[in-house]
Amino acid sequence: MASSFSLPDARRIRSYVLRLPLCTRGLLLIITGAYIAHLFWAGLTTWGALIPKEIGISTLYRLNTFPLIHGSILHFVLNSVALVPLLERFESEHGTIVTFLLFTGAFGLLPGAIYTIVQLFILHHNTAAIGASIWVFLLLSNESIKTYKANPHFVLGDVKIPTWTPPLALILVIWVLVPGTSLLGHLCGALVGYGWGLGYIRFLAPPDWILRFIEGKLNLLGRLPHYVSVDQKTFGRYGVLPSTTDERVGPGRGTLGVVNGIALGPTGEGQRLGP
Repeated sequence: MASSFSLPDARRIRSYVLRLPLCTRGLLLIITGAYIAHLFWAGLTTWGALIPKEIGISTLYRLNTFPLIHGSILHFVLNSVALVPLLERFESEHGTIVTFLLFTGAFGLLPGAIYTIVQLFILHHNTAAIGASIWVFLLLSNESIKTYKANPHFVLGDVKIPTWTPPLALILVIWVLVPGTSLLGHLCGALVGYGWGLGYIRFLAPPDWILRFIEGKLNLLGRLPHYVSVDQKTFGRYGVLPSTTDERVGPGRGTLGVVNGIALGPTGEGQRLGP
């Protein structure tokens, strides 16, 4: 009997990779470079890991380096495969500059700081954490909030389940099934993702007029291939606006939707392989 299993189409994969936006490419390149470097410099993991008791003024860089470091080839591949489509979608919706600023700044600092505070002052542990899965669950939680706004529940039997909960369920499943994963690290990433999706921390991104000024002065769209400008974003800063079937024109009656078109182009006491 002929097997129905088929390998992925290499041409489609190549086409997808070639269409990745600029910041997504850059972060994937850095993550890959960090993994290769750790094969030759064993101390890289200890240097860049999030080790709560090692956090100080001179080592705050750990809050931004720990998502870039992975302990094994499986850890690296799984996190990269999960991260890229989510990160590519985020960059297409928010632009390259915003994505770069957040993922080299607040999206490492906030979950890393929460993780450190809980470890030191609540759990009194010093468990190290590494891995980009903290970004995976941050982005998944953000996506779940967008889904929740459009469709608050899905039905399983006779039970209505909020559509913002699947990332939390996935975190628990992975924690149970995959040894060494960081439940706390994943939850910290999810918390920040929910905060972004609900709009509580959107102030961390610079206003659009500043982005337009920078892009215009530096001609970033013309100079940088695969760059996503503020006016190319798929859904805008705050996502898809509510729409209505009322076609009458007037104050409060116009149909709302996408305005600017679509995006063009695309040590411690122990160490966990996570978040």
